[in-house]
Amino acid sequence: MAHDAVWIGWPSAADLWEDNLEPAQSEVAEFISAICFPDPGDEKGETMRGERVELLVRGEEARVAAEAMRLGLPDPKLVRLHEAPIGDVWLRDTGPVFVDDGAAGLHASAFKFNGWGGKYLLPDDDRMAGIVAEKAGARLSRFDGLIAEGGALEVDGEGTCITTRQCLLNKNRNPSLSEKDVDGVLREAIGAEKVIWLDEGMFGDHTDGHVDNLARFIAPGKVVCMKPSGRDDPNTKVFDAIRKTLEAATDAAGRRLELIEIPSPGRADLDGKVVPASHMNFYIANHSLVMPSYGGLTGEDETALECLEILERYVDRPHFYAIDSSHLLSGGGSFHCISQQQPKRA
Repeated sequence: MAHDAVWIGWPSAADLWEDNLEPAQSEVAEFISAICFPDPGDEKGETMRGERVELLVRGEEARVAAEAMRLGLPDPKLVRLHEAPIGDVWLRDTGPVFVDDGAAGLHASAFKFNGWGGKYLLPDDDRMAGIVAEKAGARLSRFDGLIAEGGALEVDGEGTCITTRQCLLNKNRNPSLSEKDVDGVLREAIGAEKVIWLDEGMFGDHTDGHVDNLARFIAPGKVVCMKPSGRDDPNTKVFDAIRKTLEAATDAAGRRLELIEIPSPGRADLDGKVVPASHMNFYIANHSLVMPSYGGLTGEDETALECLEILERYVDRPHFYAIDSSHLLSGGGSFHCISQQQPKRA
């Protein structure tokens, strides 16, 4: 589905990011440029216009940095700045989920947010869904009976959703709910007629197994997942289990899924700890696909280039980018995690 805009969080909290603040901002700036201007220019010097970016910032220092980034773009008007009390950048989780329910106007759904199972309780993050919906002019429906984040849900646009038991059935979120209970809420909230349940997420993922690091639809019936890279890949068993589950699954239309495997980044360490570096955290924009790479942590980007070559065969976009997000990952996620697309209405 074409996007009218994408909402993105700008790294703003100096006390959270510390030395990684400016590098993370630079990575987000590259991400924004690849969304807004995916074509660097033809022989006439003309630049392709991508989708509009609605950028949320908090505080004067963050606004100054974001404004400098914006003014450096070929068309600054494609990026609009909004002051908002974001605790951090992870709008995929704290923002609303825009849905097409067939009704007139823009509609969004929001679940109860508890700081990723109570691990990171940041001021006003639980208000962001309402704030973004209001700024977007969307009618918001709340589903406080389910604690969930947008990164825990992957949909095909035709009634199929993929999620994980580790996240949505976790005792730190929904200890009293069953799969059937969650299925019912997701049917009402996002139109999910069929939910495919994976088990575990990546090692070291503080989100408790968000699916946007594991399996992504690139079209109805077509799912991308990762295969392990190297003998020391900490997620070998996880990736193998995901593949087996998806191979046996059918979607809402009763189709067997076509699986496309791309290599994982392999083992990535930050400050002596394994971190959940994932090529699955890509964002598909109107004219480009932007995938995170992690050369700053793993020391090489060869697997990222291999991933792009594979994705180019299956995703109908003219431009593909691998952008290093090693500093962004120090905060726990990457490009899909900080963005939430707003669909274009017919």
